[in-house]
Amino acid sequence: MEDDETELQNPFPSPPSHYTKYTTHNLKLLSLLHERTGGDAPNANQREVLSDQTEIPDWQLTQLEKPRVDWILDEPEAYYDVFGDRWFVKDKILSLADSGGNQLYPPDPTADRRPALRSILRSLLVTYSSLMSSLLLPPPSLVAEAPPEWQRHVDWISVLTTNLMAAANDLRPVQARGNLESMMRRQLELRKEETKVLHDKCDALEAKLRDIRASVSNIAASQSLQSTVWIPLTPIVTS
Repeated sequence: MEDDETELQNPFPSPPSHYTKYTTHNLKLLSLLHERTGGDAPNANQREVLSDQTEIPDWQLTQLEKPRVDWILDEPEAYYDVFGDRWFVKDKILSLADSGGNQLYPPDPTADRRPALRSILRSLLVTYSSLMSSLLLPPPSLVAEAPPEWQRHVDWISVLTTNLMAAANDLRPVQARGNLESMMRRQLELRKEETKVLHDKCDALEAKLRDIRASVSNIAASQSLQSTVWIPLTPIVTS
């Protein structure tokens, strides 16, 4: 049993021992069993149902069925185990209270936590000042059962700093959303700038083409005028 648990937690575990059961013949027998039992394969006697077949295994063919993902999703907190670790289907960030810590700020993420965080920060500064003062006190006697005063201050500072870090980590999704919005806004601005540069370039090219057409028309008109020859008419005299 310990070897199985160690193998499950191995980052590169060996294939499961029952992978050799997934042969073409066994999968064909499983399909035939479903056809003959009409969906009641787990309760059927496979040897009686498949009596006309050969090489029927001693173990249940229903072991070869795929896991029912819908059964997992129907659970209120759906999870699965991989390499000995449990993972939830829907990612859930555990709060400090759910993790067993002493949470000093409101658990509701929509609530305004700034007053509580300011109180935690003030308490942290006061406790740190008290810790400095307690370090100057004489050492306690060896028979004293109560922990020293500086130890209580250190423990309380640890609780306060844990709350500050947990509250900051709760803002990670908000920070990620804000960074994504700023990146998308910057990309949109860059595309608008690039589009404006392209439009300006196209306008300049169109203006240049109009000038070229106008100059070509003027040159053609001047050449046609120069090539025109005027022939005077001689009057015909009749006697």
